[in-house]
Amino acid sequence: MSNQQVVDLMERVWRSIDSLCSPLTAAQWKTPTDCPGWSVQDQVSHLVGAESQILGNPRPDHTPKETGHVKNDVGQSNEVVVDYRRSWPGEKVLEEFRELTGQRLKLLRALTDEQFAAETQTPIGPGTLTEFVRIRIFDAWVHEQDIRRALKVPGELEGPVAAHSVSRVARALPFVVARKAQAPDGVTVVFDITGAAGRLVPVGVEGGRGNELDSEPASPTVRITCDVETFACLGCGRWDPPEALRSGKITVTGDTALGEAIVTNMNIMI
Repeated sequence: MSNQQVVDLMERVWRSIDSLCSPLTAAQWKTPTDCPGWSVQDQVSHLVGAESQILGNPRPDHTPKETGHVKNDVGQSNEVVVDYRRSWPGEKVLEEFRELTGQRLKLLRALTDEQFAAETQTPIGPGTLTEFVRIRIFDAWVHEQDIRRALKVPGELEGPVAAHSVSRVARALPFVVARKAQAPDGVTVVFDITGAAGRLVPVGVEGGRGNELDSEPASPTVRITCDVETFACLGCGRWDPPEALRSGKITVTGDTALGEAIVTNMNIMI
């Protein structure tokens, strides 16, 4: 995929969020989402704050009053830009979102391949600007899905942005299996993510390390099956794993005890 095709995905998810939020009523803007303490409006405010920071704009001089839902330093930092906009009308937040993402797209469209290859700091450590944009696509899609679930307006669970986002979570599965769930050497696990944007992810453990396998083993130790939405919600810590198992949204065959331990440890987001 070329760098400008990556930017195409960034534009697609931003445009989708704009289209989704444009007709919202005042009550819909305040609808609670799966992120504790955050409404639909807060989700967009978070994205606004991130893109504003990337553009080099100053952060608001603001101290949130209610932070009982905040779990860590990253959440505390996020809460500043979210709470600063909490008293605004949702339409004002969306207008800022349009303005900032428009500026970002203009800058991204003007970059050369050499500039995309330049080293920069990303949320997960040093990387290229291309990698940074890939992370931003994933983050925006995750928060779009938060909004869609809250409003009961499903969408964008198929297509290239969803497939890209699934791949971001899938990258962490070897670590989840071997390190977080402590699966022993010789174990093989197949993640069967169903749907047009899904994929099959076979993982094996050797020497205490997990690795994605080249092909699906004939008789894996564990097979974990779920759709794209469930996979993303578990990987991003939106849904309670035991409840997802009880509801049938995710099924485990083979070594069920190990499989349930893996599902319980699937959250890879801060």
